[in-house]
Amino acid sequence: MSPRAYSLHDRAASKPAMRIAPGRVSVVLGGLGFLFLLLLLRALYLQVAQQDFLQNQGDARFRRAMTLEATRGVIADRNGEPLAISTPVQTIWASPAGMPEVSEAQLSQLARLLEVPAAEIRSRLADKKREFVYLKRQISPEQANAVMELGIPGVAKQQEFRRYYPAGEMLSHIVGFTGVDGKGQEGLELARDTMLSGKHGKRVVLRDRRGYIIDDLAAIEPPKDGQTMTLSIDRRIQYLAYRELKNAVEVNKAKAGGIVVLDGKTGEILALANYPSFNPNNRMRLDPEMRRNRAVIDMFEPGSTMKPFPVAMAIESGKVKPTTVMDTHTYKVGSGTVRDTHPKPVMTVTEVIQKSSNVGTSKMALLFPPEQMWTMYDAVGFGRNPRAGFPGEVSGRLRAWKNWRPFEQATMSFGYGVSVSLLQLARAYTVFTADGHLLPVSFSRVPAPPAGQQVITPDTAQKMRDMMTRVTEIGGTGVRAQVLGFNVGGKSGTARKLVDGRYAADKHIGLFVGFAPATRPRLIVAVMVDEPKGGSYYGGTVAGPAFSAVMGGGLRVLGVEPDAPANNTLIPVNQIPEIREET
Repeated sequence: MSPRAYSLHDRAASKPAMRIAPGRVSVVLGGLGFLFLLLLLRALYLQVAQQDFLQNQGDARFRRAMTLEATRGVIADRNGEPLAISTPVQTIWASPAGMPEVSEAQLSQLARLLEVPAAEIRSRLADKKREFVYLKRQISPEQANAVMELGIPGVAKQQEFRRYYPAGEMLSHIVGFTGVDGKGQEGLELARDTMLSGKHGKRVVLRDRRGYIIDDLAAIEPPKDGQTMTLSIDRRIQYLAYRELKNAVEVNKAKAGGIVVLDGKTGEILALANYPSFNPNNRMRLDPEMRRNRAVIDMFEPGSTMKPFPVAMAIESGKVKPTTVMDTHTYKVGSGTVRDTHPKPVMTVTEVIQKSSNVGTSKMALLFPPEQMWTMYDAVGFGRNPRAGFPGEVSGRLRAWKNWRPFEQATMSFGYGVSVSLLQLARAYTVFTADGHLLPVSFSRVPAPPAGQQVITPDTAQKMRDMMTRVTEIGGTGVRAQVLGFNVGGKSGTARKLVDGRYAADKHIGLFVGFAPATRPRLIVAVMVDEPKGGSYYGGTVAGPAFSAVMGGGLRVLGVEPDAPANNTLIPVNQIPEIREET
């Protein structure tokens, strides 16, 4: 060993060893222990006190509960023809809270594909606190795929369904429509929303930051599709009804119109239309007046179409017969006067119906106390909701009999002072087609003819059918309602409209309600033309032709056998003398 090496070693050995004070070690260990305790407490705090918050934050960023939409049930006519169906579409959405800034180029491409202004999309994506925003709903699958090909993180698509109505404006007032969320907004879509909607399913998934699904976090709850609803409507008859009503309104320069077609044996509603109408597939410029289901929710005074009911009451009681001769001179009732515009000194009861005499009808009504007449009107459904299952159905207006004065009772016999809907009026005529029974009306198919409520005897119903057939023969007020090959019974009506509490001289409603074949009725058709301005406003003239076309077409569609003689021919319109019903 060299002297130098020995010297260094010897020098080191001669130094005293460094010693750490016990107090300092305790401080360090205590500090480390304290920090560890803080970490432990922090972990416990986060795991226990903040668990829900942290879980929610994580779920909000990557966990999604997706609604699996149930397919809305199909609405079909009685023959299975679809009237409302759901078609699959795509919806584009985004999660601003979890997505990076979108470049101007991407924003421009996205706006172009979605056909939405770029500024609007930028505004929706600006709120970074929002986890979900719609960018565009109900677009085509091809359009959605093009959006997804842009690969913008945080932008995703999901499937929805859009309602489509193959019959368009022809059936819009019956079927109605749904909103963008698939909920019924009008018509039977609203009334039967629970049945049609079904039950949505659920899928809980884990998504990555780009919005793609990584995994399912729970068992999938499959959706339960809505039920199919089969209506009593016959689309073929509905087409005829809408076409002829539209023509009647346009030809007569009227404000609006409505039509109802019933099965005279079951009460099923085979057609119901209004004009003007709207296209439920395109409601961008929808006038609220076009949405009015006038045949169901509008009330009006029915004029002479009311006359068969007090006459039936008089025949039922035995006070008159169809051949009974009546004095039909103008006469006073209380403070008022009842007159016919085209007076005759005498008429039989049959002629009172055929020529629509106010005098004859009111005299028969005044054979009874007010309570008995009220009971008859109530029995045929006036003043009561028809309960067809349609939203907004009105009950009409039938005042309590205790408040009737004699002149009011007289005018109510020919349709003033009582208000009805067109559906109520059509239903009331089932007492003549169903052997005296008032039938319930329905938008749904019925498995068998209902019993109904007995109002008059079958014999009285038969006599009324025979008398009402005379209305469409030469000398009656409804000759334009005749149908080739069939005997037709019915009643025309013309009523002045109330405007600000007074009857307007220039505003009328023209009506015709009838049935065929008269010997074995199958169909009831009720037509209403509101404020005709085309030269005539009488019901037989403005509503009769539409009735004829719909009744004839409907009977042929149903294959009903003619009941008129083989040589039966229609009287040319230009040879028909216009017999005007009283107003």
